[in-house]
Amino acid sequence: MTIRTLTTPPSAAEAEAWLAVLTAAQAVDLPQLPPPSRTEVVGRLRVAPARGRAALWAADEGVAGLLLFTDEANRHTAFLDVLAVRPDARRRGLGTALWQRVRERLLSEGRSSVSALVALGGPGEAFARSLGFANVLHMAWYVQDVPAVLPPRPDVPAGYAMLCWPGLVPDAWAAAAARAHAAMEDAPSGELDERIEPWTPRRLHAAQQLVLDRGGALTTVAAVTPGGEVAAYTELVLPDPTGPRAVQYDTVVVPEHRGRGLGRAVKLRMLAEVSARHPSLATIGTTVADENTPMRAVNGSLGYRRERDTGYFQFTL
Repeated sequence: MTIRTLTTPPSAAEAEAWLAVLTAAQAVDLPQLPPPSRTEVVGRLRVAPARGRAALWAADEGVAGLLLFTDEANRHTAFLDVLAVRPDARRRGLGTALWQRVRERLLSEGRSSVSALVALGGPGEAFARSLGFANVLHMAWYVQDVPAVLPPRPDVPAGYAMLCWPGLVPDAWAAAAARAHAAMEDAPSGELDERIEPWTPRRLHAAQQLVLDRGGALTTVAAVTPGGEVAAYTELVLPDPTGPRAVQYDTVVVPEHRGRGLGRAVKLRMLAEVSARHPSLATIGTTVADENTPMRAVNGSLGYRRERDTGYFQFTL
């Protein structure tokens, strides 16, 4: 087998071959999901990550992609974004050979650990465990159907106003939104080595611009106070704006504003906003750590159902 180190960005032909591998693998491993979107896959290959450098490898029947963090807090670790082999080519050593390329790069970069998001109960988990990965944060994907007829827009909790920002958060609100993002620090993170980088307006806009540059659509809904504070927010991303599925990114309520229904309120307002903007949207998926009981309760009240178990797996070099 021949494994090639791809340039970044890869050529159009290499991107199409990458998409073909992911499509074949997902059809067998996660048949309940829509096939990978060309817009999303090619966008991720074409546009460099905001937080680091990508390293890519490909064979005719398998691919691997690694994110090497470049922020000072995380130069010790990395994220294995993808390692996939076509089902008809498995159990021939290609997956292990791709992993060896990844491991060699990690060692050459002086990284002490690498993490990956792995579906539980399938071939991905078995392969990860065979390499020595361990599940350090138990999670699950939850999914919500977008109703054809939305319920009436809920009342805004007293003392707050709701704002909606398609695309980048406006400059006037960027500092307040960045401060609210810092409240994610108390979200469950298990034993992950990855550390939280401080949120600034610049980092916030860079992360949001990355979604747009890769061809996706982003919407933020925030509950704000008369004093200019972002008390709660939720972010929704459509990796492919014409596709049937969106991903709920962060939903955060700043600690001093909890217990007032803001998490549910911003999610309901988001549902109304994206339904109007993206009529082809059918479902919204999100990941929640098993130990995050408050967010699981909010999602349950909105009709989210547990779709599949997953976990952050970590390997220590």
